[in-house]
Amino acid sequence: MKVLFVAGVIAATLWPGAQSLAQTYPAKPVRILVGFAPGGGIDIVARLYAPRLTEALGQSFVVENRPGAGGTIATDMLAKSPPDGHTLIMVSVTHSINASLYGKLPYDSVKSFAPVSPVALLADVIAVHPSVPVKTLRELISLAKAKPKDVSYAHAGSGTLMHVGMELFLSMANVKMLAVPYNGAGPSTLAVLGGQVPVLSTSLPPALPHARAGKLRILAVTTAQRTPLAPEFPTVDEAAGLKGYEAVVWVGLLAPANTPAAVVNRLNGEIERLQQTRELRELLASQSSDPFRATPAGFADLIRSDIEKYGRIVRGIGLKVE
Repeated sequence: MKVLFVAGVIAATLWPGAQSLAQTYPAKPVRILVGFAPGGGIDIVARLYAPRLTEALGQSFVVENRPGAGGTIATDMLAKSPPDGHTLIMVSVTHSINASLYGKLPYDSVKSFAPVSPVALLADVIAVHPSVPVKTLRELISLAKAKPKDVSYAHAGSGTLMHVGMELFLSMANVKMLAVPYNGAGPSTLAVLGGQVPVLSTSLPPALPHARAGKLRILAVTTAQRTPLAPEFPTVDEAAGLKGYEAVVWVGLLAPANTPAAVVNRLNGEIERLQQTRELRELLASQSSDPFRATPAGFADLIRSDIEKYGRIVRGIGLKVE
C-alpha cells in the first residue's frame, strides 16, 4: 500500500493538473476499447459495465471495438493515448499471454499501462467425452501416462488460455497429450461432443449445458476455488492434488501509464461499488462469470505473475506469433 501511494504521488506530479483533473473526472465521454469483435466475452462484459459507469460518473462510457492481432492493435492504441482516464481498454488474461506469445510488441505489457481493476472471472474446464473410460482427473492422468501417444485434447486455438492453461496442467501433472487446435471454443466443444477428440479444454459456458445433459463429463474447473456457478465440479487442485494450479480468464480495465492515481482509484472504487449490486452480479452470472475484485496494485501483481507463469509455458512449447 505504501508503494502504491508513492507511485500515485509521482504520477500526479508528472501529469500537470492531475489533482484537479481527478476532481472533475470524467470531463468528457470515455472510450472503452475492446480488441475483439462485438459479441465476444470481453465485449459483453464491457457492455455490462459501460452504462452503469455512465450512470455513476455522469459522462458516457462508450465501448469501441478495434479487433485484430489478438487484441494487440487496440492495446497499442491505448498505450499511445493521453493519460487522462478518457481512453481505457477492457482486456483479459490474453494480455499477459501475449507478452510472450508475440515476438515483438509495440508496447511494454507492464510499463505502458496503469491497471485499474479486474471486473470479472471466468472458469475454464477439463472435460472428456462420456465414452472415455475415466471418471476423475486422476484417472485421466493415469490414462495419459499409460498411453502417451494416444490421448489428445481439443482447444480453442493456439495461444488461448484453453491451450496454455491445459499445457500448464500437463506440465504440473508430468504427462503429455497431443494438442488439437480449433477456431474457437464452439468448434472445439463440438469436436469432443462428436467423438473426434477425447479430451476438451474449454471455458465453462459452452461445456456446462452439455455436461448437465450427460453429453460431456467435466472432470475439473481451473479456478483456485469451486465456482458458485457450478459448485458440483472440483478444482484441479482437489481433483488431482496439483497444489497451486490456477488458469482462469480474468477480465479487467487498463488505463495508459501515468494516468493520475486519483483517477485510477476513482474508477476502481466505482467498479467495486457496482460489483456489490445484485443487478450486476446477476448479469455477470448470466454470462457464466463471477465478479472479481482487486486494488490497482493487486491487479498489477496479477498481470505480472501471469506474464511470468504463462511465459514459461509458451517458451517451453515453442509457441510464437510474429
